[in-house]
Amino acid sequence: MRALSYARAADADTAITLVAGHPEGTFLAGGTTEVDLARQDVRRPGLLVDINDLPLNRVEDLPGGGVRIGALARMSDVARAPAVVARFPVISQALVLGASAQLRNMASIGGNLCQAVRCGYFRDVASACNKRDPGSGCAAMDGMNRGHAILGVSDKCIATHPSDVAVALVALDAVVHTRGPAGQRAIAIDDFFLLPGDTPQAEHPLEHGELITAIEVPAAPIARRSAYLKLRDRESYEFALASVAAAIRVEDGTVAEVRLALGGVATKPWRARRAEELLLGEAATEASFTEAARQELAQASCRPQNAFKVELAQRAIVRALRAVMNGDAR
Repeated sequence: MRALSYARAADADTAITLVAGHPEGTFLAGGTTEVDLARQDVRRPGLLVDINDLPLNRVEDLPGGGVRIGALARMSDVARAPAVVARFPVISQALVLGASAQLRNMASIGGNLCQAVRCGYFRDVASACNKRDPGSGCAAMDGMNRGHAILGVSDKCIATHPSDVAVALVALDAVVHTRGPAGQRAIAIDDFFLLPGDTPQAEHPLEHGELITAIEVPAAPIARRSAYLKLRDRESYEFALASVAAAIRVEDGTVAEVRLALGGVATKPWRARRAEELLLGEAATEASFTEAARQELAQASCRPQNAFKVELAQRAIVRALRAVMNGDAR
């Protein structure tokens, strides 16, 4: 691990100024990823600015039924917040399924959204990785890629986005609020995650020194009947091979409203807009769910080892929708 400097900020303006003024400065929240990457020499921060003293850890009600989640709120606290459990169970479930209890007690919501990919080649500095070292190539293309993405990929990167709660937040049209040297702004969460394209090293539209302050989830009555399904190799502390955040409202047997987002299969939390479009106005049946899932995955680009994810994701979509309709949260 290389030598670095450390500072602890008492307010947001100080934190932003410190990071923005250092070319290798970065914010330190829970540290569950950043410290590991520094130890592995994957990232080389010259300055870590500890922001844990900032008053950004509350979960607050918004007018109309939404919630505002402070960027420093711990995953475990958000998962059990009464407003989240009652109005947005998909968020609570995604958080509980997202990590071990110890990590949930440390990791912040803002940090979770910005966490680095779990691709083994990204974390192995001896391997080619365009995300870590632009232009060096992507060892995953012809390497071990069973867990890699089949949606939103490019010829530069096929790493999956690792966050679970981000999938739920994308399904619910959350908004990321930031503050930086240029002032404050609000970013629709689907725009907060960038596709790799030709610049896989750029994962978010954040400027250097720009700090996430909160995530707002707008009121959504449909979310009261929502669920997060996560399929993985083992039940305990494992990343998704495929996951689904789902909510559906049915009137007279017809789909009146639906929200779907996928995890574990794409380079960013994947809003399944094609499936949503096909389901609206259709009969809420196994057949319609299956066809919508099939068409959503029709655009998949697979490698030999991860082609199984097409059928896995399709089945997961059907299973998640069926579970929500039957009132089964799992």
